[in-house]
Amino acid sequence: MEFINKMSIGLKEINESIYWINLLSDTDYIEINDYESHITDDEEVLKKFISIVKSLKSSRCYHFSKAIIHYEILIVNLIMARFTRIQVAQTMESTGLVPLFYDSDVELSKQLVKACYDGGARLLEFTNRGDFANEVFRDLSLYCNAELPEMILGVGSITDAASASIYMSLGANFIVTPLFREDVAIVCNRRKVLWSPGCGSITEIAKAEELGCEVVKIFPGGIYGPGMIKAIKAPQPWTSIMPTGGVSMDEENLKGWFEAGATCVGMGSKLFTKDIVSGRKFEQLTENVQTVLAVIKKYK
Repeated sequence: MEFINKMSIGLKEINESIYWINLLSDTDYIEINDYESHITDDEEVLKKFISIVKSLKSSRCYHFSKAIIHYEILIVNLIMARFTRIQVAQTMESTGLVPLFYDSDVELSKQLVKACYDGGARLLEFTNRGDFANEVFRDLSLYCNAELPEMILGVGSITDAASASIYMSLGANFIVTPLFREDVAIVCNRRKVLWSPGCGSITEIAKAEELGCEVVKIFPGGIYGPGMIKAIKAPQPWTSIMPTGGVSMDEENLKGWFEAGATCVGMGSKLFTKDIVSGRKFEQLTENVQTVLAVIKKYK
């Protein structure tokens, strides 16, 4: 039988965690002794507890893996949505760039995010496009909170309210969708998290703004083109627009979007090229981000 002593990790401060470890593990295999009732929001205390639990993963207490997931999510919940939706919108306006990518490799994803951060990007959209993408995002969220304090991490390719809620519970600071859905608006507004719906008409844009949208996305941008932004902003100059798709590093391309009135642009495969990702050319990515930001500043 494994024993955890409160003297080594201060279990008296984490009664709630003790409840869950007992619930999710085989009581025949673990016993937690001598604790007092006290719920904590101390992130460091919870991290210490996780480290102890992880050290026991190799034991016959095989249910610990479920508990570990619970604790890590619990920690993120304490620091979720570090940036308000107004801060996110202001950063979109001031920097003009939202890099976006998906990769199933957590460590590679961290390095890609770090390269963008080093290049001056302060927003990043991790797209929900693979199995267990939320688990990769969870680790990225913890990494950004600890190592990249000014990085505003959000999620894209969200198509329903349930998915949006999952990512917000993992620390998403903004939600981007390829389509317009009112259920996503409702769950994001309840938590004061910025949501940017993909719209294809001025009617959809107006409806999104009625539901509290700060920055609307036009998608796919390559089909609509800069002309759509110019046309929309004529009757609705207050509308903030982010085109995604059809955006490249080419100066003429960026000039067209921003001279038409774009607030910011979302850039994916043209920034995270196969050559850069597969070759792990992080310095090149950093330089590319710097170049894009400099062009954007020129035309904003």
